[in-house]
Amino acid sequence: MVTAIVGADWGDEGKGKITDVEAAKSDVVVRFQGGYNAGHTIINNYGKFALHQLPSGVFYSHITNVIGNGVALNPEKFLAELKSLTDRGVPKPKIMISNRAQVLMPYHVLLDTYEEARLSSRSYGSTKSGIAPFYSDKFAKIGFQISELFGDEAYLREKIDHVATLKNVLFEHLYHQPKLDPNELYERLVKYREALAPYVGNTFEFLRQAVHDGKNILLEGQLGALKDPDFGIYPMVTSSNTTAAYGAVSTGIPPYEIKNIIAVVKAYSSAVGAGEFVSEIFGEEADQLRHKGGDGGEFGATTGRPRRVGWLDLVASRYGVRVQGATAVAFTVLDALGYLDEIPVCVAYELDGKRIDSFPPTVDLRRCKPVYEKLPGWKCDIRGIRRFEDLPENARRYVAFAEKGIGVPIKIVSNGPSREDIIYR
Repeated sequence: MVTAIVGADWGDEGKGKITDVEAAKSDVVVRFQGGYNAGHTIINNYGKFALHQLPSGVFYSHITNVIGNGVALNPEKFLAELKSLTDRGVPKPKIMISNRAQVLMPYHVLLDTYEEARLSSRSYGSTKSGIAPFYSDKFAKIGFQISELFGDEAYLREKIDHVATLKNVLFEHLYHQPKLDPNELYERLVKYREALAPYVGNTFEFLRQAVHDGKNILLEGQLGALKDPDFGIYPMVTSSNTTAAYGAVSTGIPPYEIKNIIAVVKAYSSAVGAGEFVSEIFGEEADQLRHKGGDGGEFGATTGRPRRVGWLDLVASRYGVRVQGATAVAFTVLDALGYLDEIPVCVAYELDGKRIDSFPPTVDLRRCKPVYEKLPGWKCDIRGIRRFEDLPENARRYVAFAEKGIGVPIKIVSNGPSREDIIYR
């Protein structure tokens, strides 16, 4: 059985915890897209962790954790993240990296940083992790696939010379920075080859066999549907496809084998980075929600930046759930709203004086205003509750209202940061 866990909104929905919980039932967990630019926060018996490139199954000894070919792999960050786990007492996990994945190079980070600085007030709010330059190179066919590091030296050096020539035009003439040295690039790739060798393998064949053998496989996505370059708030999106459908591309698993798609929706909204956010709130109201939310406040797991926050947006979430093709919804961080007398929920948009229920492209989204309904709050702490029937009546009503607006069953409710703070319906 293959299950995908993906975000329905801007990311930061709590996918890490849901993946961590569901991984207990899995044999394989696959990270299928994205890079080091976002993180999944997980709290378990070992402590609190922010995972960036490692799949969320690394805390279970029975799981094989796969990094798929759609991931932007930063080798140095990968190794440092792995060491940070073992340094804190986590047994070394089983990890397999696709030999078709590509390497995120230091010059990708530099290009990302220099371009954001050049754009200044028009920047994309990038985490400056090199993600956009990496994926640009991948599709321009000048990226370095891990398999190439183990191939012919003459071929690799020739490719490095070609890439350096192209990149140095930008470094020298656009950004006025020192040029890349092809010899240094070659030496770096050799170091990457040596460091990654114990983990690299043919993940396509491994996963094909796992499907054939009836293994439970969990596909883990990064960010959410609204950050997808095709379906999201373009151009303020990420550079890899964040949809469950891309899980088939990154793994080679046939799309018809993905039977369950769990879209994660937060009980309110949050986002890191620039882009349209219709239900966003500001000032003291936002500060209060930001500090009540998440597992220690709404601050980026990678950047530490304060996340933008707002009320639950049913227009956006319904769209995201549909884009993901969700069969079920996990509704997270419900406990954060326990301080409110009333809880606003965005149920529609007003566009040029007309009420709409569908999520428009960015050019129209910029002119949208939220239409709110207010629901009564429950004014108590709901952490520790394990049965849906034991939640306060107004909390149950809030979940039911969200479920009706989203249009897909909410089968999981998360009411706290730890593994145990979970309710199945």
